[in-house]
Amino acid sequence: MLTRYKKMYNKIATGLLSFMPNEKNLQKLMTTMTEYETEQNRQLFLWKEEEGIIGLIGVLFVEKDLMQIIHISVNPSHRGQGLGKKMISALRDLYPDPHLIPDEHTKSFLVKCDISPKISQSTAYAL
Repeated sequence: MLTRYKKMYNKIATGLLSFMPNEKNLQKLMTTMTEYETEQNRQLFLWKEEEGIIGLIGVLFVEKDLMQIIHISVNPSHRGQGLGKKMISALRDLYPDPHLIPDEHTKSFLVKCDISPKISQSTAYAL
């Protein structure tokens, strides 16, 4: 189940976010968490199952009809189970109107999961 990030989940969200290649530096990771907590155009969602929070997806609302996926991470012990696809699907259910686009760090994952055809690859947006 996809749920909005709350500050009480900071430690688990920070841990999951640290699996992203561009978030290995602790200072960068803390800055990213602060951005999610303070900037209205960024939203972090957590994926929760019976065993707890095991994934996250972070988005940047670029425009009214455009949302960029800037983070997607799954606990390593739960990878390969299609959770990334489930998170994208739940996000699309929550926000059906905006086009989803990946950023440079999420594009390869989305292509690997064969999600890219469902996501706008528009080059009109130079992000």
